[in-house]
Amino acid sequence: MLTVAQEQFDVFITVDRNLSFQQYLPSFDISVIVLRAGSNRLQDLLPLLPQIRARLTDLRPGTPVYVPG
Repeated sequence: MLTVAQEQFDVFITVDRNLSFQQYLPSFDISVIVLRAGSNRLQDLLPLLPQIRARLTDLRPGTPVYVPG
């Protein structure tokens, strides 16, 4: 999944909190944002948008960023 994503995108946003345990993120050339919300329902994710935008400048490939963090 990340192998394909890194070819076309700079940032991968997910609600999968286990991604960093399932994948060795430093081996990928893509930044990862992991959303921490009550659920993956849109009404729980939309309030995170301002925090996501604010964190975009802090991203480094291979290092996950958690929102809220």
